[in-house]
This record gives sequence, structure tokens and C-alpha cells, in this order.
Amino acid sequence: MIKHIPYDSLGHHNYNWLDARYHFSFARYFNPERMGFGALRVINDDRIKAGAGFETHPHENMEIITYVRSGAITHTDSKGNKGRTGRGDVQVMSAGHGIYHSEYNLESEDTTLYQIWITPKVKDVDPQWAQQAFPKTPVENELALLVSGFKADKDKGALYIHQDARIYGGRLKKGQKISHSLNQQAYMLVANGQITLNEQKTLNAGDGAEIKDLDHININATEESEILIIEVPNVKH
Repeated sequence: MIKHIPYDSLGHHNYNWLDARYHFSFARYFNPERMGFGALRVINDDRIKAGAGFETHPHENMEIITYVRSGAITHTDSKGNKGRTGRGDVQVMSAGHGIYHSEYNLESEDTTLYQIWITPKVKDVDPQWAQQAFPKTPVENELALLVSGFKADKDKGALYIHQDARIYGGRLKKGQKISHSLNQQAYMLVANGQITLNEQKTLNAGDGAEIKDLDHININATEESEILIIEVPNVKH
């Protein structure tokens, strides 16, 4: 089953310095039918103005993943971590028993990114932060594994989180077709371009899709595209 989530149906609020689209209920957007997807609790499609950002604030017991689509974001936290994550790269923060952090766009241009929250399978771990650069060239036959909660995937270069989830991503050339195997339910994001899923659903830039009860999906890039696939267990928040 594939459920298309059009960009125009997302929650939306413009804070002037931040223009945010919400795939699930968050902040000033509340929709009782959009409270999450299994262990996936938040996907915010954010545009942050140059020189602006999120001031220091706390988190606990949440796996927070940031995928930068354009520009860059600079992170600092109460554990002494600091880093700049640029276009096509990923940072993860395990909030654990509690951490304070800030995120600023210190660039001269707007930054666009996805902020993804996944509930952890274990609580009160020691807070952690990490970032990773990933290839920017179009994929060959499969998407890159960016984030995983399976320790065996660390050897593949994936960033670790405390949940049995995986996040894949990559760029596709126009006309490229790939098949992606699924181990559990998944949420797809189209960051740029246009793709078709299983020759049935057409997804445009900014769209999402819930994918259930399928062991694989066929992806056809009808335009040059950039996509993410978030596989998560079907657990309650």
C-alpha cells in the first residue's frame, strides 16, 4: 500500500526567519490524523534564512536526524560538540537523558533541510552527536545507507541511532530506474525532482509517501531527483 502525501497538504507556518512545512503534527500545526508513522514522529521541511536559526533549547529521549538539502547548518551543544553540515550531508543527535543544543544558518544564503525525529528503543542513553559527508554523484544501482540503528551497518559508514530504523538517500539521473528492498514500513521524501513509485504514484518535489505491506518498491526518476527513504518499525509513540 502506498499513500501519497502531497506537499500542498502539509502543515505550514512561516515564522519569518523560518518557513516550515510539517508532515506530522508539530508546534502550531495539529492534525489528529497526522501524529506520526510508527517510530517516526517528526518530519519538518524547513527553510531557514541566512544568519538565523534555532537558539539553545533542550531535548531528551529522541533520535534527531538532519538532512541538509541546500546551504548548511551549524550545530553546537552542551556536550561540547560543534560542526557544520552542508548540502547532501547528515547529522544525528541522540538526545538521551538530556542535551541542550542550537542550530544556526551561518551562511549567506537560505538553508533548506529535513529535520527527522525517531523515537528511541531505549531511553536515557548518554547524549551523542555525529555527522557524515556522503557522495554527491548520482547513485548507480542502489541508494546509500545514511543512518541505521543496526550496529552491523556502522561498518558500511552509516550514522548510528538508537532505533531499529534505516534511512537511505541519494540522487537519481533523469530516466534512471532502481528497485529498493524494504524490511519494514517506510516513508519516502522527494527532496527535488519527480519520481513514480511502482508505476502507480507520481511524487513531485516536496511530496511524501507512506509505504506499507510491500517487500520492495520500483522507483523511476522522470526528472533528475533527490530522495530519502526512512524505514521504521511499526511501534507506538
